[in-house]
Formats: sequence, C-alpha cells, structure tokens
Amino acid sequence: MDERGRQVDLLGDLPHIEAAQVRRCARALLRQPLLHADGPEADLLPLVYRHRAALRRLFAAYLGYPLRVERRFARLFKQRDDCGGRGVSGFTPRSYVYLALTLAALVEVGRQILLSQLVANVRGSAAEANITVSDDPIELRALAAALRHLVTLGVLEETEGTVTAVASGGPAEALITVDTELLGLLRRPVRASDVDSTDRAGHRPAAVDRAIGVLARRRLAEDPVVLYADLPIEEADYLRTHQRQESYWLDRYFGLQLEARAEGMVATDPDEYLTDFSFPGGSTVARMALLALEPLLAMSKPREVDRCHAVSVSQVRPVCAELVKRHPSGWAKSELANLDALASKVTSLLLQAGIARRVSEDVVVLVPAAHRWLPQVEERNNAAEPVSSDNVDELTLFGEGEARW
Repeated sequence: MDERGRQVDLLGDLPHIEAAQVRRCARALLRQPLLHADGPEADLLPLVYRHRAALRRLFAAYLGYPLRVERRFARLFKQRDDCGGRGVSGFTPRSYVYLALTLAALVEVGRQILLSQLVANVRGSAAEANITVSDDPIELRALAAALRHLVTLGVLEETEGTVTAVASGGPAEALITVDTELLGLLRRPVRASDVDSTDRAGHRPAAVDRAIGVLARRRLAEDPVVLYADLPIEEADYLRTHQRQESYWLDRYFGLQLEARAEGMVATDPDEYLTDFSFPGGSTVARMALLALEPLLAMSKPREVDRCHAVSVSQVRPVCAELVKRHPSGWAKSELANLDALASKVTSLLLQAGIARRVSEDVVVLVPAAHRWLPQVEERNNAAEPVSSDNVDELTLFGEGEARW
C-alpha cells in the first residue's frame, strides 16, 4: 500500500511474462508451502529462486507470510490465525499428535536412525509430555501417517525399508535419513512485524487497517468458504467494504475467483490446482451427499445469526434411505449393505468439504454455501431413449442446471 492506504500492484513493475511466472510460483507455494529438490513441484525451484525478491514482497505485503528461498528449497511460513482449512489430507487428531511427538523426537537425532529407535524416541517424547500411547492398530496407523507425511515433505528419507512398516506392528526394520535443514524449517517463531513487513510509513491507523486486511485475505486464501458471522467484526466489515478490490487482487496474484453473497464469500480456483478437496465426486457417497443437501436444508429454517441450517445427525439416515428408494440402481451395492455406515460417510464427507460444520455430537449445521450445489433432477425421456425395465420412470441423478446458493 502507498502512503494514502491504497493498494498498489505488487507485480506492476514486472514485464507481463515475468509477472505470470511469479503468479505461477505463488500458486505453487500456496499449495505446497515447502518445496524441495526431491518433492512435488521441484521443477519450479529455479523459477522460485529467480523471482525470490518479488515473491517475498508479494507474500509479506498481501498475506503477511514470511518466505525463505534457497537454491534447494523454498519455505512459505503460513500463519493460521484460527483460519479455516482442512489441514493434512487423511490426518486424524491422533496423527497430528504423533507428528508433533515425532518432530520433538527428531530434534536430537543425527543424520540417520533406525525406524525402531525413532519409534522408541517418539514414545519417550510422549512419556515426557504425559501422553498415553499404545500398540493399538489405530495408534500405529496414526504414527505411520505422521512418518509418511514427513517423508513426503522431504524431512525423512527411506534409505532402506519403509516407514509404513510401523503400521503392521511387526518386527520390520528400516533405515531413515534425516534432512536436518528441512527439519529446522518446519517451525519458525513469528514476529508481530511479519504481519505487514512493508509498512514503513509509521502511520498507526493505516498500519492497523492493513493488518486487518492481511488477516481477512488469509481467510480467503486458506478457506474456500468464509462466512461473515465467523469473522471478527473488523475483518467482516473490511471484506464487505473491499469486495471488488480483493476480488481483483486474489485473481491477479493467485488466480482465485471470488464470489460474494450476503452471508459471506467463496474463493474458488477455476483450474482446480489450488483445490485440495473436490466436491461433488463420482462415488456413491459423494453423489448421495450431493442429493441429500436439498432435503436436509428443507428440514430447518436458517438461523438468524449466520443463516446456517441446523440438522440432527440422526436425520441423515432416513434421507439416504429415501434416496436409495427413489434411485435404486444408482448406487454401489457394497455401500447399501449398511445404511448406518453410509449415512455416517455422507455426514463425514459434508464435514470434510466444509459444507457442514459440527456443533455437537448429534448436531451439524449446513452453511449457506450449501445452496450452491443443489442439483436439478429431471425426468428421463423414455420415448427418446430406451432404458431397461429396471429403470423405467426413474429420476435421473443429475440434470444440466447451474448450481445455486
């Protein structure tokens, strides 16, 4: 921003081709905050290194994220600020516990260690933190997931054997090599000045406004659905006031399309490169979750405070049963064997996609953006297209109408 508080184009001094390259690198770092020579997007590291000054300026000024770039790695230090986001795919709360314990156990480890010794060190860290661990299969799978994630990040290298041997609970051994440099990059203390490192004007009100804008933008960049009711009043007011401006800059810097509604905003990537979770999908659970939205939304009126619809978890099963009855040939038979399990999977999918949020063990709420995915169900034209006798007069699962919300 300039001295008058106006946002300037952080890519404006670059030629068109170089600006496009910086944008591509910024998208890669937003998706993969730790890039290294042996990991995903490694081919972009030379380009990231070349444009490191512009990338540091972009992330510091627009999102308040510090960026460290070396020739063999690039590390974007995201700050959560209680933002949304789904975290590591497939991780359970226990997996995060084991990830923290493993990082603690690796602090005093040398360049190489046997898998059995690493597991023993993790259990030692757990004992020091008064955390109970066991050899239960669920526990072992959570530990294996944490170790596998560190392998993906490049912190651990499977020199001989594999870390997934932990999940079996057997005597399998492996030799693990530790990249101590990448290990040290997984955590960095953040100073208050990191929120807006470009502010040198010394104008306190402008600095406060800029900090609020940075926090609000982080929400949009990290969580596809942002409800005003979930934000502090200052951040919600900022987004309402700067809708068009932020829509332009999100597209300019990261290729995200911003859609504003009365209840909040949705940021989507048309190329789906930054999409960490796709909804809907082609599986039985995904299609049933999509079709279940309309009857579930109709079960309650939107709450005044946030326009969310409260739904009892027990109401999901009869909705699924009705969908099975209406579309008997539209589902995988293996999923229909246990309707209780199917309803639980549907609920979990809606929660994972951010369409539903859990209020208690028995109650979830559907966010206003759930209306985006309401399908249009059309009658089949049996005269124009012959169908088997099992599907006569059956409603098609999906029409060609646009999603609404």
